[in-house]
Amino acid sequence: MHNSIILQNLTQEELEQIINSKLEEQFTKLTKHLKNKSDGEELMTREQACEFLSINSSTLWHWSNAGKIQAYAIGSRRYYKKSELLKSIKPVKQ
Repeated sequence: MHNSIILQNLTQEELEQIINSKLEEQFTKLTKHLKNKSDGEELMTREQACEFLSINSSTLWHWSNAGKIQAYAIGSRRYYKKSELLKSIKPVKQ
């Protein structure tokens, strides 16, 4: 009975407060986890990807065709994963 909870000496308000505080704590953790997870998987339009990389659309098109950047399509629209754009950036050897 090491994990048992005794509720005999708690009022209803105290129990509600304990439950609410634990739920808030877990909700905050989940929100942070989902935010961190979704940041890297954010889909970007062509315009957003160009702005993010500070390039023009012809360079983005060239890099996509050369296989340097992976593009995803829904119909005729093209999207890019932010995490993959970040991974495509390589350090310059000097």
